[in-house]
Amino acid sequence: MAELVYPPVIMAAKLMFRVLDNRIRVEGTEHIPSTGGAVIACNHVSYLDFIFCGLGARPAKRLVRFMAKKEIFSNRIAGPLMRGMHHISVDRGAGLASYREAVERLKAGEVVGVFPEATISRSFTVKDIKSGAVRMAAEAGVPVVPMALWGTQRLWTKGRPKDLTKRHVPISILAGEPMHPKADEDAEVLSKDLRVRMSALVERVQADYPEKPGSDDERWWLPAHLGGTAPTPEEAAKLDREGR
Repeated sequence: MAELVYPPVIMAAKLMFRVLDNRIRVEGTEHIPSTGGAVIACNHVSYLDFIFCGLGARPAKRLVRFMAKKEIFSNRIAGPLMRGMHHISVDRGAGLASYREAVERLKAGEVVGVFPEATISRSFTVKDIKSGAVRMAAEAGVPVVPMALWGTQRLWTKGRPKDLTKRHVPISILAGEPMHPKADEDAEVLSKDLRVRMSALVERVQADYPEKPGSDDERWWLPAHLGGTAPTPEEAAKLDREGR
């Protein structure tokens, strides 16, 4: 596929990061294969996560095709960019077509990015995850690389005003050892294993994060179990059910 849109978008994003002096730390990229198909399964704490998850694959010189809800493709600004970067539109009411497209992309040697939690985690912990990531990897015969992001929620997350021009925000990106799902393995068991791996990576980037909230008002971006004021997983699940 011709890459007329993706490279300029990457350049623009990197320029923005430099202007804002975002201190981006990328680790574990040796786990992302330099050739062949792979699924990147990333935690989800921000509306901007696809940008940073994609950035995490750049040291391996890979472009990530993200599975994203079809409404984004309908946006008059984001839509042409999403199509130009060859991302995959997902109709949550009829997801089989997008699943099949993702499998074909993987078999063709591309990297597909997914957020297995499906929606942003308000608790900033890893929610229960969907089995699609391991199922498509098993069907295509490719690895799943778990990835963790941290700090992105400080720029724009659910229930908080966005602050896209906030300067000097550290962003942590950590890829973990790949899983190699097999078609004859139980997808639910594999998904639980993937969640454990993702959670361990998230806990690691949280522990290594170079900043702490400067005041009580800033404790919102920390999970409750680390002394923050984010909702607990149970409270977050209730908010999600209520559509708030």
